[in-house]
Amino acid sequence: MTGAFDAHHPPSADLIDDCVHCGFCLPACPTYVLWGEEMDSPRGRIYLMKEGLEAEPMSPSMVQHIDACLGCMACVSACPSGVQYDKLIEATRQQVERRGSQHRSLTSRAVREAIFALFPHPERLRLLRGPLSLYQRAGLSRLVRRSGVLEKLSTTLATMEAIAPPVQRQVHIPELVRARTEKRMTVGLLLGCVQREFYPGVNAATVRVLTMEGCDVVTPPAQGCCGALSVHAGREGEGLDYARGLIDAFSDAGVERVVVNSAGCGSTMKDYADLLVDDPEYADRARAFSEKVRDISEVLVELGPAAPRHPLPVTIAYHDACHLSHAQGVRTQPRELLRAIPGLNVTEIAEPDLCCGSAGVYNLVNPEPARQLGSRKAANVSATGAELLVTSNPGCLLQITDALSRQGKHIETAHMVEVLDASLRNTGVGRLMRDAPDPARGGADGTRGSGDGCACGRPGGCAG
Repeated sequence: MTGAFDAHHPPSADLIDDCVHCGFCLPACPTYVLWGEEMDSPRGRIYLMKEGLEAEPMSPSMVQHIDACLGCMACVSACPSGVQYDKLIEATRQQVERRGSQHRSLTSRAVREAIFALFPHPERLRLLRGPLSLYQRAGLSRLVRRSGVLEKLSTTLATMEAIAPPVQRQVHIPELVRARTEKRMTVGLLLGCVQREFYPGVNAATVRVLTMEGCDVVTPPAQGCCGALSVHAGREGEGLDYARGLIDAFSDAGVERVVVNSAGCGSTMKDYADLLVDDPEYADRARAFSEKVRDISEVLVELGPAAPRHPLPVTIAYHDACHLSHAQGVRTQPRELLRAIPGLNVTEIAEPDLCCGSAGVYNLVNPEPARQLGSRKAANVSATGAELLVTSNPGCLLQITDALSRQGKHIETAHMVEVLDASLRNTGVGRLMRDAPDPARGGADGTRGSGDGCACGRPGGCAG
């Protein structure tokens, strides 16, 4: 095949032809909103794809515009013609990784390799916990940020340092936690990578909420990365290997649903059937696995409430994670769960569909536009007057927390399931607001704990 693309799954000409260039995608696209550049809009990138199919070579300009896309899929929600931009950009990014990566700078290539050598590997992230905790406890973070030395060395390093959350205590997640009431369902839990190591309290809260709502929770110990970061970045072979590994890990779990509390992971896992359609060994297994995948909010709404909700007198702003609202179409379920909590006031954020700039690894490989988008999101969050920012994705939590800090705004951030957990356990807002007395948040070392040494939430933990 001539032109920019090889013969292995190039962007589909039929899908490209679905675009009528109406322009409805323009105000939904973060990069077009930032720069007003046609080639940095969905329809502009589709035009580049069409040129690539018509024998135009892979050029530095094409690579630049494709790399600039956040993959937030807001354009998919906005498009009246149903253009499947998600499939087009994914196919094109795979082509760029195979045929156009030489057009990136040496530094950019090195940064990407370093990112993918670290973030999809929970065991490697775990090794960072100790040094990062010491760094934070010693107050070096404040000194380094004031000095600006990392900004001079690398904006990617500066971003990684800035978004790193306070290190939480590790939480034991047993392989099986039984329902605390009459059993209604058996579910499996994805632990994730960043979620597992830097937001372990979210996984613990997820287990507690599920068991209080009548679920046996199975957590296969051999599970690794789901492949979302790799798939979204066009690293096809790597992403598919991770997907096969996760399918294997859950193959004997005997679960009715696979529960995910990270939006980016969930969107990819729901797409395993398409990703592995050419694999004769895994195609059917991938389809069966994908059919079981649900976001935590979907499962809880499907079950309906069983445990009593206790009041949480706090005003929150709910942020739609892009890969939950646009990629998965899950918008009403989190709000339904939150609004069912007595005393909780849910406010909406201006420009709700505009990405916060996290977008997988986007804020690391494109830190400047990511910061602009983060600042815009933080300003909109602050304008709500909310005391707490709530979302359903670890990347969004990292990004928005940093953006609020850069603006000097003191608004706490939490995962949606942590809010629900606080209501079900009647722990009050102290578990969510660092200003309130809460011994589980840790002491002067700045570490933040989940409040329980075990995810079961029972006094003394469990035998798992």
